[in-house]
Amino acid sequence: MAAASGFATTISGAKMETLLSLNSSSYSTSSVSFVLPQDVRVSCKPPRNNYRRRVLLNHKGGGVRCEVSTASNDVAFAAEIDPARVSSMSALEQLKTSAVDRYTKERASIVVIGLSIHTAPVEMREKLAIPEAEWPRAIGELCGLNHIEEAAVLSTCNRMEIYVVALSQHRGVKEVTEWMSKTSGVPVSEICEHRFLLYNNDATQHLFEVSAGLDSLVLGEGQILAQVKQVVKVGQGIVGFGRNISGLFKHAITVGKRVRTETNIAAGAVSVSSAAVELALMKLPESSHASARMLVIGAGKMGKLVIKHLVAKGCTEMVVVNRTEDRVAAIREELKDVEIIYKPFSDMLTCAAEADVVFTSTSSETPLFVRDDVKDLPPVGSEVGGLRLFVDISVPRNVGSCVSDLENARVYNVDDLKEVVAANKEDRLRKAMEAQAIINEESKQFEAWRDSLETVPTIKKLRAYAERIRLAELEKCLSKMGDDISKKTRRAVDDLSRGIVNKLLHGPMQHLRCDGSDSRTLSETLENMHALNRMFSLETEVAILEQKIRAKQSQK
Repeated sequence: MAAASGFATTISGAKMETLLSLNSSSYSTSSVSFVLPQDVRVSCKPPRNNYRRRVLLNHKGGGVRCEVSTASNDVAFAAEIDPARVSSMSALEQLKTSAVDRYTKERASIVVIGLSIHTAPVEMREKLAIPEAEWPRAIGELCGLNHIEEAAVLSTCNRMEIYVVALSQHRGVKEVTEWMSKTSGVPVSEICEHRFLLYNNDATQHLFEVSAGLDSLVLGEGQILAQVKQVVKVGQGIVGFGRNISGLFKHAITVGKRVRTETNIAAGAVSVSSAAVELALMKLPESSHASARMLVIGAGKMGKLVIKHLVAKGCTEMVVVNRTEDRVAAIREELKDVEIIYKPFSDMLTCAAEADVVFTSTSSETPLFVRDDVKDLPPVGSEVGGLRLFVDISVPRNVGSCVSDLENARVYNVDDLKEVVAANKEDRLRKAMEAQAIINEESKQFEAWRDSLETVPTIKKLRAYAERIRLAELEKCLSKMGDDISKKTRRAVDDLSRGIVNKLLHGPMQHLRCDGSDSRTLSETLENMHALNRMFSLETEVAILEQKIRAKQSQK
């Protein structure tokens, strides 16, 4: 008499559920526990508790030691069992052949692995930063990992976040973290200490908050939305920037726009550039605000904003160092009432010697100022506090950390801007609550859209199934009609078969789509999908995720 007992197994730390059939009547009501060396642990609980046995199997000297005890007595006995018999058990065979089952049955997950101004210091973020020009290469390398299907990189002065569609959460995170370590030189242990991990809906919500400016140092700042847009722009045409990730970022752009339109979160908001100007003015004596000599290095987006905010604060003269004069000329044309003096990079140190405040915002991956450069600069006047200020809003940093050790200079980076944005905390929280309601609503819509993608494989399989039948029957029909039929007749018969199939599939296909155009709910659509899978035997023996993983591994 055989009794089926449920048991939980562990192979190399992974937990699986399966069934075990015991063919001996003596075990029909027993509670059985198998322990095999380091590999497998199997515990079995019977459906009834009136009679309990415990069986412990351990490999000793090539055999298996078996001890059995019962609830009714403490009799114990030992027997030597041939290991070959144990290994032939159907349960263990199942365990051996299902090494990937523990993760291939899970749904592919959206994961974000990131470090931000809230979790990691600028010293670490600059090492992990990926320049925009390198994003396509990074996406390609990430999608070459065994368990990563899609990827995107969002790297700014305040954050470095990698968004992926992972075929396995645990393995995907491990592979991406190791990739980050390999490309940056930062040990995995240090990355793990400062990173944050978010999955699926939490990852979606996080990106929406980022796009809306809720996760920024400066609440509601608009530059982050432009950076999210740039991710989509760069990702266009890249194979690894797939449907899930591109859909996520495009939806994030919509959320960012909607939050700024429907709430007043951007009212009075400052950018990183404006916060940098505010910080500099906070550190200068108020009497010197109008007379302090300003130097801006870099005339890109950030540098241009620094210039504009300096002008808004009453600055009428400044020096701008840039690789070319074109951008500076364009800014000068826009701000005609301000004297903007252009200098090339070769004059940078000379300009710094004549400046009281130096703003840096370039994409240079190596410091522009180091200790030896700054220590020999002439001192600044007492009217500006006697200290030359370096306000560095670049990541990687343009001013070496060693400069801050000098007595005649003070260095501030993006992490120091928290002092500026600490004000109006209550107002910031109120605005954030208004935006959060919109983000929650949009998150549900995105998850519904992503859930609806589950029907796509069924739609493809159903069409392929119908097409196989159509072609087979068409071939039979044409063979019966003989070889002398005209091309026109062949085409007419082919068109007729296609028309019949399309009309028959129209109803099922409509019930597999959930795009919000009708009252059909997602749950109904998924029920229809499962029903069609059963009716037409569309489900394959190998899970889709397992197919993808094996395909990736076969390419290596």
